[in-house]
Amino acid sequence: MKQENSVVFCVGINHLTSPVEEREKLSFSSQELPAALGCLKHRLQGVILLSTCNRTELYTVAASGDKSGRNLISLLNAAKGASVIDDHFYVLQSNDAVRHLFRVASSIDSMVIGESQILGQVRDAFSAADEADTIDGILLKLFHSAIGVGRRARSETHIGRHAVSVSSAAVTLARNALGDLTGKTVLVVSAGGMGELAAKSLADHTGSRIIVANRTLERAQELAEDLGGEVDAITLSDLPDALAVSDIVISGTSADRFIIGPDDVRPVMERRNGRGLLFIDIAVPRDIDPAVAELSGVHLHDIDDIEAVTNEGWNGRLAEVGKVEAIVDAEVESFFDWWRSLDVVPVVAALRERAESIRRAELERTLKRMPNLDDESRKRLESMTSAIVKKMLDRPISRLKDGTDTGLYMEALQDLFDIHPDGRR
Repeated sequence: MKQENSVVFCVGINHLTSPVEEREKLSFSSQELPAALGCLKHRLQGVILLSTCNRTELYTVAASGDKSGRNLISLLNAAKGASVIDDHFYVLQSNDAVRHLFRVASSIDSMVIGESQILGQVRDAFSAADEADTIDGILLKLFHSAIGVGRRARSETHIGRHAVSVSSAAVTLARNALGDLTGKTVLVVSAGGMGELAAKSLADHTGSRIIVANRTLERAQELAEDLGGEVDAITLSDLPDALAVSDIVISGTSADRFIIGPDDVRPVMERRNGRGLLFIDIAVPRDIDPAVAELSGVHLHDIDDIEAVTNEGWNGRLAEVGKVEAIVDAEVESFFDWWRSLDVVPVVAALRERAESIRRAELERTLKRMPNLDDESRKRLESMTSAIVKKMLDRPISRLKDGTDTGLYMEALQDLFDIHPDGRR
């Protein structure tokens, strides 16, 4: 049940409002989400956190107003132990918040329009909140609707047909920087998530030698076997030797701190006889210390540089954005039809209670005048009066629920029958 004057809120930062160095301050790993949700649960009636490489967003239902938005920013910062300034945040309420989530789930708010990962990330955010028991009825309906919008966008339009992923865009960035990658050695750090996607993109579209580095050798070997061709598997402890022979490094781990810094790269560059080394960091938080870029011969790109190469296939995706927006519009309207129906429920309950009270009072008065009436006849009178009340209420209740002039009918019924959802007379 929604509270009076409450609205859906979305508070967050993304690639449009904040650089990667700010986004990583509010990035929650899957391991951090349970504790963060548990912390927020004590302050909010329900909450879901969506955290990806390009955004961190908090969804909840709260009292409408600027004060609520500012409080939610403070709560989100506190849940991460961060201090990102308000200027980096957007605060969306009601229709704007719902529309935003539906656009996110359908991938038209992504850095890479049409990318396929975001829908799974929305599902994961919902599942994490479900596990933490922080989902109320409003958020349950909201995220079920959002996931439905994402599915419709992919099944009813071609929004994903021309899309590239962040990982494949990283490969394009490498190709733009170095030309043909045939014969180049590419070190992919991480055998899961974006690292896996980058390795697969390299294997499918380049003739490069690939080295997969992972925390566990077993997972690196599994990915190497899946890719086939000239692919080697190593652990992170073998990074120095791998860096020495690589031309390109693409890193996308889920580590919460830098895994490659100047002290790691400086001795490597001394072994390379003047050969340059290109780093592409697609992780948030970042894997590679920005200070690495200060070393001679080193070139470093982070995820914010990816946007420059994601326009591949843009014209094809642009033609589909309008179709997705139409789906979003329809689903936003549907959600708020449901939202408005929540106001109807207590009025309907009060109307039925009022009618039932009148029916029972009149029936008891009648039965007192007929003391010799047998049990069977009493049951028949009970059934008949119940049926009359039900048929009398069917029409007004139906009109209330159909979503047309709901407010007008609610006001009329409350006035005519002297009913109030809170039980007052």
